[in-house]
Amino acid sequence: MTTTSTTHQQSAAELFAQALRYEHRPNPYPHYEQLLREPIARMDDGNWLATGHREISLLLRDPRISADRLPPPQQRPFRKSLLVEDPPKHDQLRQLVSRQFVPRVMGMRDHIEQLVTDLLDAHLSEQPGQLDVVADLAYPLPVTVICELLGVPREDEALFGSLARRLTRGLDPIDTQTEDEIRELQETRAELQQYLEGLIARHDAAPGGDLLSGLMHSQTPEGPMDPIDLRVTLGLLLIAGHETTVNLIANGTLALLRHPDALARLRTDPDLATPLVEEVLRYDPPVQMSGRSTLTDIDIAGTTIPKGSRIRLLLAAGNRDPQRFADPDRFVPDRADNAHLGFGGGIHYCIGATLARAEAQIALTALARRLASPRLVADPPPYRENAILRGPESLPVSFTRLAPDNGDA
Repeated sequence: MTTTSTTHQQSAAELFAQALRYEHRPNPYPHYEQLLREPIARMDDGNWLATGHREISLLLRDPRISADRLPPPQQRPFRKSLLVEDPPKHDQLRQLVSRQFVPRVMGMRDHIEQLVTDLLDAHLSEQPGQLDVVADLAYPLPVTVICELLGVPREDEALFGSLARRLTRGLDPIDTQTEDEIRELQETRAELQQYLEGLIARHDAAPGGDLLSGLMHSQTPEGPMDPIDLRVTLGLLLIAGHETTVNLIANGTLALLRHPDALARLRTDPDLATPLVEEVLRYDPPVQMSGRSTLTDIDIAGTTIPKGSRIRLLLAAGNRDPQRFADPDRFVPDRADNAHLGFGGGIHYCIGATLARAEAQIALTALARRLASPRLVADPPPYRENAILRGPESLPVSFTRLAPDNGDA
């Protein structure tokens, strides 16, 4: 096997660094397109970058690949979540969460629809009007849903959401974070730990029908969950069940308003929401990249990735791979055979995918149906600092009329 040339190592590292720069946050895809010329590339720091759809798909499902890319236990002051655990611990934790999570998510569509209706109805008096899709819909909807699922009191939703937003910066590559940001992340983690310990104590004393109570008092063969694992899992669900869906709804709205034909189709055909959300997950995914490490030498794409290497999986580049998708830079709302990487793949496939899909389908359909003549106030909108969970910081949209829930825009 051969390795990539020194010249290409430098260009791949440079392109990836450029893609991470904040000024390219509105559109990193031209850089991804160039990185796709070589689906596996070695970076200057010794890490590896996977951009090809086929290569990422193989790596996500390869048992010789570990999800754990964190420092050794003695070098980290926290326990790993199931997101970065390997079997058998991963499988045990996931089974515990799935048993409690999936039944509670099924049958929530009516409740989600009512929440979307209430959030949009707040703007009924504005004719014409303007709403910030992030602040007024994409943010409060999933935070309310995940807090209800977890058993977080309504009055704590704002605090819970604030903690999640601050913690997402810690998902970005460490070399993009300032010392002040790293210090703030440590303080935020401590604040979250303190809050969750109090929440767990209250639910231990007075359990209810929520997910937290279910995990604490499970009578299944796997349960109940270890107290530290419980706290770590709650923190993961907070971010994974909230921040990613904010971006999915915001990115979907942005795609619709930039593609008026798709918006018009969704307005009259709500069934289009199902394939359309899948296309948003491909075209502009809320999670841009993930990471893995190798447990042994891996031969792939004519290259050997040595044992102990760390690999960044650039999911958003794989979603635009012309070797897998025809006309990959075009938004096709009813695209067939859409094997996107928006929810990852393999044993770590997003556990909240069903919930995220439902929230996005309902929110985007309601926006298409109820907003008359919607228009972006700023294009591109301002983006959040975070490069991995990439999405608009705000998304102001003007409209001439907001139709009642039982009306037509």
